[in-house]
Amino acid sequence: MNKFKIFALITLITSIFGVALFFFFSKKEEKPKPYVKHNERYYQEKMCKKMDGLVEYRLKDKTRVDCLTDDYAIEVDFAKKWAEGIGQALFYSLMTGKEPAVGLIVGEKDARYLKRLRKVANKFDIEVFVLEK
Repeated sequence: MNKFKIFALITLITSIFGVALFFFFSKKEEKPKPYVKHNERYYQEKMCKKMDGLVEYRLKDKTRVDCLTDDYAIEVDFAKKWAEGIGQALFYSLMTGKEPAVGLIVGEKDARYLKRLRKVANKFDIEVFVLEK
């Protein structure tokens, strides 16, 4: 074997070895964790537990308060359903004698719904609890 072939073979082997070492020791880029979607019940239970309330409290007319605490009858809804939440909270308040409240489940793009809810809530003394997605 001539010197050129030996040099080429050594260069090829060291290059392959270098590439293998690079991939072996390079840190793998961690993928961001995917967003986990939760249903309304998840947020009801999480909030209600924190507030020491009753989840899905059943009323005489068979409707259910999402979370009933010592002070509040709370309707939990996703941001787009803010107006429905107001109506249900007021009805549950009437039926239970508790203060009306809405637990609004909001994400990054839901500021407009929260603003609308707060505007009405301030006018009619409805408590607002913000639940982050």
